[in-house]
Amino acid sequence: LVQEQRGFRSSKADSSGASNSSGESSKESSRCSTPVLDADRSDRLRDKMRRRIESGDHWFSLEFFPPRTASGAVNLISRFDRMGSGGPLFIDITWHPAGDPGSDKETSSMMIASTAVNYCGLESILHLTCCNQTKDKITGYLGKAKHLGLKNIMALRGDPVGADWEEEEGGFNYAVDLVKHIRSEFDDYFDICVAGYPTGHPEAESYQQDLRHLKEKVDAGADFVITQLFFRAETFLKFLDDCRTIGITCPILPGIFPIQGYQSLRQLVKLSKLEVPEEITSILEPIKDNDAAIRNYGIQLAVEMCRVLLDSGKVPGLHFYTLNREVATMEVLRQLGLWTEDPRRPLPWAVSAHPKRKVEDVRPIFWASRPKSYIYRTQDWDDFPNGRWGNSSSPAFGELNDYYLFYLKSKSSKEALLQMWGEELLSEESVFEVFTFYITAQSNRCGQKVLCLPWNDEPLAQETNLLKDELEKVNRRGVLTINSQPNINGKPSTDPIVGWGPAGGYVYQKAYLEFFTSSENVTALLKVLKKYEPRVNYHIVNVCRPCALHSPVCVCVCARVRVCVCVCV
Repeated sequence: LVQEQRGFRSSKADSSGASNSSGESSKESSRCSTPVLDADRSDRLRDKMRRRIESGDHWFSLEFFPPRTASGAVNLISRFDRMGSGGPLFIDITWHPAGDPGSDKETSSMMIASTAVNYCGLESILHLTCCNQTKDKITGYLGKAKHLGLKNIMALRGDPVGADWEEEEGGFNYAVDLVKHIRSEFDDYFDICVAGYPTGHPEAESYQQDLRHLKEKVDAGADFVITQLFFRAETFLKFLDDCRTIGITCPILPGIFPIQGYQSLRQLVKLSKLEVPEEITSILEPIKDNDAAIRNYGIQLAVEMCRVLLDSGKVPGLHFYTLNREVATMEVLRQLGLWTEDPRRPLPWAVSAHPKRKVEDVRPIFWASRPKSYIYRTQDWDDFPNGRWGNSSSPAFGELNDYYLFYLKSKSSKEALLQMWGEELLSEESVFEVFTFYITAQSNRCGQKVLCLPWNDEPLAQETNLLKDELEKVNRRGVLTINSQPNINGKPSTDPIVGWGPAGGYVYQKAYLEFFTSSENVTALLKVLKKYEPRVNYHIVNVCRPCALHSPVCVCVCARVRVCVCVCV
């Protein structure tokens, strides 16, 4: 009750009142989308892999590359959310030296990987190349990655700037040097991945020599291997057997490339210096101008190859090169039975994968619809609320006296927002309609559905339907709701609408409403609400920063007062 009166929703407890994180299968406990709230648990990526291997559960992972534009970054983050719902064990972000990869730009490799971890809750691997880099610069990149909450590095040599390789004075020549440096400077903090080449590295003197180089990287401290793409299952299985023969015992994940287009295949093959088997080119050539046909063939080919790999009993997981596309990879995973969207929530908010937020099990309920904004606002906190047991002097318990939108823009384009919200607002009623159409999922006068508001870029939660009729009535009258929840009294944690956490628990929450309204209504509310104290808690705010809300709605809405009302049950 103390926690609820403060406006916080506490973590799930089982029927005995004790926090319950045990009893989950290894698959559930190691999925990045369903983390277990246990500060002492071993949550390293290599340990998650080990648990999945021991239990016989197959997994998948996804590779993405940084976009070139800020709008491309917004689209990619949206793709993280969609593809993350299928339960990848991890994702990895490539390192593009020409794109200022270690900077604070929203398109840099470092920032994209940080966003995936902190805002999307995805276990992430940051690629890092060492060619044309000094030791000091690489150490700086690694220190920054650690500060941002990144725990996994894929150590690569990288490609030379020109046609020929030139050694960097005071730098590294090979990936094994980078692996040794990471272990020397950061001990065991990072889990390290290295690359393997099923047909041998194109610059190696021989296949056998390349195998020896791979073993050197593993012996230097690498924890697992992800391979270059290949086109035949037997190519990888032979490579895997050869690695085991020379003593490489760590997990080796096959790199899977679903063919999605003729030109993209040619470009990727050129970069990787691979040859496409004749039985594949003979099928692709006649249909090279038919993108849909090529994608369907690529899906079929990838599914058949992946089934051979998984059925071998030697391959615990599959790593997909997505090319930042989702259709083909998701379809392959669905046909393999690896795409498993879990409707059960570990907590009633999007959980960050940043190490220091692992024990964060309480959040203000009035930030429920703005999870990314809340993480951005609290990113510099050294402590997080923990109900009445926390340190009250911590900055985490300070007043919510500021508001930040997530530094990336809305997932919808400006044109789409104008179609949803209106290019011209003629009266207050025009604003009322925007909010009402959002709540009711009805189309506006232009035939467009309102899918988001400036304060909520996500679809409405299922539990909002329990209040939809009442919310529609008040929004039509100018009480503009931006956050709400129904009262729940002892629903099981497995409930498909309001349930969260492991099975065996119960959900309790109070009714809550956050809204904009006029100053005249506030005067009336102050008289009415006092009659219901202390059962009803409320606070009223008459401060707004229009510059923070880049939308056509903000001018009208900001003239109104924000009110939060909670009812104890």
